[in-house]
Amino acid sequence: MLSFLPNPITRALGGLAVAALVVGGAYTYGKAIGRQGAAVDALEKQVQAYKDRNDENAAVEALDPVALCIELGGVPDDCRAELRRLGEDQPEAVNGGLPRRQ
Repeated sequence: MLSFLPNPITRALGGLAVAALVVGGAYTYGKAIGRQGAAVDALEKQVQAYKDRNDENAAVEALDPVALCIELGGVPDDCRAELRRLGEDQPEAVNGGLPRRQ
C-alpha cells in the first residue's frame, strides 16, 4: 500500500498518518456511542420520573380537602375547622370541572 512512497522516512510518516486516522476514528466512534448511551439513560430516567409523578398526582387527587390538609402537615382539628364548609357554596361540576349551565 505504501510502496509508492520513495524512501523509508516518508513511509514511516505515512504509516503514522494512517494510524492517527484509525485511532482518531475509533476515538470519535467511541465518544458517539458513549453519548448515545448517556442519552438513552437520561430518557429512561425521565420516563420513570413521569410515571412516578403520575402515580403521585393520582394519589393526591384521590384525597378530599381535609385529608390533603392533614397529609401536608396540618393539624387534624384545624384542617376540619378551616375546611368544613369548603365546597358547600360551589356548584356541582361536570365535564372536567366546568360548572353546569342553568
